[in-house]
Amino acid sequence: MRLLRDLGRRKLRSTLTITGIMIGIMALVVFGSMANKIDALVKGGSEYYKDKVTVSAKGGTMGLGGVLSTRMVDQVETLDGVDVALASTMMLLSDDASTVSMGVPPMIVGSIAGSDKGRETFKLNYSSGRALTPQDEGSNVVVVGSDLSKQLKAKLGGTVTLRGVPFQVVGILEPTLTAPDNEAMVPLAAAQQLFVKTLPNLVADKLNVNEIATGLVVYPKPGVDPQKVADEITAAVAGVTPMTGKDFDKQIGSATSVLNAILIGIGLISLLVGGLSVVNTMAMSVAERTREIGIKRAIGASRWRIRREIVVESSVIGLIGGLLGLALGFFITAMGNDAGRDAGTVLFDLTFGTALSSVAFATILGAIAGFIPAWHASRLDPVTALRYE
Repeated sequence: MRLLRDLGRRKLRSTLTITGIMIGIMALVVFGSMANKIDALVKGGSEYYKDKVTVSAKGGTMGLGGVLSTRMVDQVETLDGVDVALASTMMLLSDDASTVSMGVPPMIVGSIAGSDKGRETFKLNYSSGRALTPQDEGSNVVVVGSDLSKQLKAKLGGTVTLRGVPFQVVGILEPTLTAPDNEAMVPLAAAQQLFVKTLPNLVADKLNVNEIATGLVVYPKPGVDPQKVADEITAAVAGVTPMTGKDFDKQIGSATSVLNAILIGIGLISLLVGGLSVVNTMAMSVAERTREIGIKRAIGASRWRIRREIVVESSVIGLIGGLLGLALGFFITAMGNDAGRDAGTVLFDLTFGTALSSVAFATILGAIAGFIPAWHASRLDPVTALRYE
C-alpha cells in the first residue's frame, strides 16, 4: 500500500511512465506473437519437407515454377537412392495477387492418392470427412485445408468453386500450421485439367493434358541421405531443381530469422524508450524526496534499505505497465485473429512463454532503470539531505 501511495504522489508522472511501459510491452507482445506464428509455419514446413526431395522445373521451387512431365517419375525411380516418386500438379487458387495470407498462399494441389506407397510421414488429421482415394481419379472432389475452408466457407458434402469449376467437399483438415492449411487437394486428373486452362493456348495445344505435372515428390530409400538423392537427380535429369528439407530451412528459415529479429527489435526499442521514462521518473522522485531520504538515513535506515525501496518502486511501475501492456497486446492479437479467421488468415500466436517473458522483462527493466537513482539516493549525506529544500 505504501508503494502505491508513493506512486500516487505524482499521479500524472507515474501514469505517463506506466503508459510508456505499457505501449512498449504491447508492441513486444504483438510483434512477438507475429514472430511466433512465423516460427510455427517454418517449423511445420521443416517437418513437412524433411524426409523427401521436391523436384521443380529449372528455376522453380516447392513444386512450382514450370511444366514437367509425369513420365519423369519412371526416370527418377530408376536412380539408386530413390524408393518412391510421384507426380503432382500445383497452382495458385487464384491469380489475384491481392489475397493476404500468413505463410503459403492458397493453392490447388493434385496427386494420385496412395501413390506415395505409405512413405509420407507427415500425418494429416481430418476434422470432418475423409481422405482422397485412388477411386476418386476422374471425379471433381476436394479435401480442403483448415484455413482455406474458412475462406471458401467449405462444408462437408457441399461444393466449392476452384478456378471456375465446382468440386464436392469430401474432407476438411485439422490445422497443421504449414502448407496443407491453405491447400485444396484434388485428384491429379482434375488438377491437370485446371492447370492447362492457366496456360496460353499456344502452349496448351502442344501438351498432353494427362502428362502435365509441375513437380515431383521423391522419397529416398530408408537410410539414404535426401541430399544424395537430390544430387543424383540433378546429375541424371535435365531442366529440374531439387529441394531438400535442409534447402527449405536455408531458404525460408534464414529469411524468417531476419524478419523475426526485425519484429522483436521494434518491440524492444519501444520498450526501452519506456524504460528511459522510468529512469526520469525515479530520478525526479529521488530529488523530490531528498529530505525524506535524509530523515530515514538519520534515524538509522541503511543504504541497502534506501536502494531496495526505490528499486522495488520502479519494479512495480514496470510490473503494472507490463500487465497493462500484456492485456492490451492480448486484445489486439485476439481482435486481429478474429478479423482474419473467416478469411483463413491468422497472424498472431500469443504463447504463455511470450506473455510471461514480456511481463518479466518489463519488471526487470523497471528495476534496472531505478537502480541508478536508487544508488544516488543511498549515497546522499544525511546532514546535507536534511538541509535540502
